[in-house]
Amino acid sequence: MASRDVQPLTSIEPLRWEGDCLTVIDQRQLPQKLAWLKLRTVAEVAQAIEQMAVRGAPLIGIVAGYGIALAALSDPRAASLRRAMDRLSRTRPTARNLFTTLERFEHLLQHPQLAAELLLNEACAIQRADLKASASIAELAAEILSAPGWALTICNTGALATGGGGTALGLLVEGCRRGLLDGVYVCETRPLLQGARLTCWELARLGVPFTLLPDSAAASLIAGGEVAAVVTGADRIARNGDTANKIGTRMLAESANFNGVPFYVAAPATTFDPGAESGADITIEQRSRAEVLELTWQPLLPPDYAVYNPAFDITEGRMITAFATDRGLISAAQLEDSDIWN
Repeated sequence: MASRDVQPLTSIEPLRWEGDCLTVIDQRQLPQKLAWLKLRTVAEVAQAIEQMAVRGAPLIGIVAGYGIALAALSDPRAASLRRAMDRLSRTRPTARNLFTTLERFEHLLQHPQLAAELLLNEACAIQRADLKASASIAELAAEILSAPGWALTICNTGALATGGGGTALGLLVEGCRRGLLDGVYVCETRPLLQGARLTCWELARLGVPFTLLPDSAAASLIAGGEVAAVVTGADRIARNGDTANKIGTRMLAESANFNGVPFYVAAPATTFDPGAESGADITIEQRSRAEVLELTWQPLLPPDYAVYNPAFDITEGRMITAFATDRGLISAAQLEDSDIWN
């Protein structure tokens, strides 16, 4: 299979540490404008996460680490840092990577020489580990993709959702680069259009063929035999394989299962939650109704409409063909006894 001239996802840099501040792409302004936010305090970091300037479970975990490092620059005492960590813990309750980071820093607070440099080094290590994990996930393209065919994905799981390497989208980009995949179908991802605004922006920059579709068109596309595989990311994965991901993921899994199309979840080990036995143990974040009543933050509908706006849904482990992880490809049946929990 012929390879394609496709740029790597790592050519997109979602964040930079600049000595006394963290600079991140303001994802609310894409694709119209590539703008950067300078975050100098933990309060600004928390607000950027809550307001979706920064999003994607792996990136939230990385940015939270830098947020704690910023807090340490002004006051490295353990009590102050715990207040910073408490503030960050209340930003996005479903994103497992956030809490993986907070648990790592909680251990550091016991260090006898607690200092800002120590915490900054840990934040940098989390970002490096995420890039390494993304590269391992991308390598699995050869195991689950084979041309000719197009894959379907939802939301954004590329550089903008991680430290720069991507999870599901990183795997799909690598598949296109190696000639294992002809292109990517992208669900628009209501209500904030992360697929339309962010994933398409990334794929266009990289030279990957893509087609955008409304979320509601995905089932008929799959039923029509147009999709070789569905590959999504994850925000939290329970021990039995139940997976929390962007709202709309479950309908893709159900349609894929019904039509005999493989359904893969791509995520690093930091997204797997050993404390969650099943999806019933995963908190589903409820977002503001304004997100549905507006279109990309512009008023669209009367503000007094009742709205149901969960950010995520649960796809049961039985619907998932396998998990593409930095520890290899793991089937749902193998998950409970795999080393992903170690």
